[in-house]
Order: sequence, then structure tokens, then C-alpha cells
Amino acid sequence: MDYKSGKWASEILALQREDGIWGLQFHTLSVPTKKYPLTTEQALRRLRILGYDLHDAPIRKTVDYMTACLRGECKMDDSWERLHDWPLFTKLMLSTWVRLFEPENEVAVAFARRWAAVMENAFAGGAFDRDAYVQAYIDEFGAKHHNVEDFDKYYMVPLLRGLLKPETESLWLEHVLTRPGGIYYIMNKPLDKLPEVFASREASLYLAALEAVAEYDSARGKLGYAVDWLNNNRDEDGQWDFGAKASDGVYFPLSNSWRAAEVRRADCTGRVERFLRRVTT
Repeated sequence: MDYKSGKWASEILALQREDGIWGLQFHTLSVPTKKYPLTTEQALRRLRILGYDLHDAPIRKTVDYMTACLRGECKMDDSWERLHDWPLFTKLMLSTWVRLFEPENEVAVAFARRWAAVMENAFAGGAFDRDAYVQAYIDEFGAKHHNVEDFDKYYMVPLLRGLLKPETESLWLEHVLTRPGGIYYIMNKPLDKLPEVFASREASLYLAALEAVAEYDSARGKLGYAVDWLNNNRDEDGQWDFGAKASDGVYFPLSNSWRAAEVRRADCTGRVERFLRRVTT
């Protein structure tokens, strides 16, 4: 189903600035608030979910702006966060979003390869080695220990796709799927533990985390339990329904309205079927 011409996309695109970004800040993947109704990250995430890609002019404009920022030709106006090495964290965010829409973008890939080198060292011994990770991070980025950026956040998952050696990719995905904090900004629970209730917002967020992991080729052999979980939660009509509470303004709804339960089920079913095709074919 085509969601690109629906009201949700129209509302977002109406707020896009002439330079291609949204709002006063780039950063935050949290649910929109009244004070900050939309950031560039929120807009990009929602538009991507609704089916927008690099062939769409609004996305092309934003990707070009972010690439220019990575080159140092312009900058984002975000307030610096003291917990991060902010210039480095900004490059991480921008490179991730550029690669999500343009995987072979040379500027973003060049930065991503630096992170890939860090991860290769971190898993060189056959499992994640925190000390090796910290040393490789410091060697690569010249950061002090207290500024080392942990890689438990969402950004690292799409950033590294296609850049790790097969054996490292496998170890990295196992680490992502089993770490207690899940994928920060999406699902802060371990991904090898199934949600207790299928018809819930938690289950929708859980699927979102799995969708990010599923972009890796080696994920197909690791997500059999998720395939079983989904197949076991089909309704009697062979459809899926995450329930009305799954409407969060981010992953759902996709259609203009969920007033009709059959429309909600169609949205949920289409999303699950796309995921299953990705991990089973």
C-alpha cells in the first residue's frame, strides 16, 4: 500500500525548511512533543517508515544538506550534550542517516569505516572485549577514556551494515541481540526476550529493533525465533494486529486513520509481511 501520499507525510513535508531540515534541532529519536513537535531525525524516521527514499526530492535535499555538514560546509544547530564528544557524535548521527538513504555515500562511508575498524578490534578475540574496544576507539578518534562513546545506541546498527568482515558481523549481531539494554532509542530490553503481550506498543517497538538488525545479511540465520513469534501470533484470518495502543506517531499508524479495526490490521499485517520477506527469502 502507498502511504507516501497520505496525511502523515503531507503534514511532515509541510514543515520542512528550505535548506532541507526540520525544526530547531537535528537530534532526538524520541516521540514528538508539544514543545518540539518535530526534529530532522523524527521527520526522516517517519518518512522512511512511510516509504520515502532517496528518489523523493525532500529526502534528496536533506541528504545533500547532511552530507555538506559532514564535509564541514555547514553545521547543525543542536545544543551540545556534555555526555558525548559532541562533534564526533554529530558525525555519527549524520553518517547513519545519510547511509540509511544513500548507503554508498562516500563521505558517510568513509566515517563509517573508521567505526568498523574499531569494531573489528573489539571482536578480534572471538567475543566483545571492552578494553580492546576502548583502546581502538581512542586510537581511532583520539578521545579520552571518559569520552568514549558506547555503541549501544541505534545509530551504530545501520551505520556498520556491509562494512564488517563476515565473522565480525556475526559476532556483532549476536552481541546486539543479547545485550541487556537492547538498542537504545528503540527498545531498551534484550532482543532475545520476546514481549509478553503481542497486541501492544512494546511489541511494535520490539519489531522495530528487529527490523534494524534484519538489514544485515547474516541476520537471516539468527532471527528464526522472531519468525516463529510472528507466525504464532497470526489471527484466525492470517493477519497480525498490534492493537490500538501501538499507535505512537512513529511506527504506526501508516494509514490516515485507525478508526476502522480492519485498517489497523492491514497496516500491521503489511509491516510484518515486509519483515518476514526480508528474513526468510
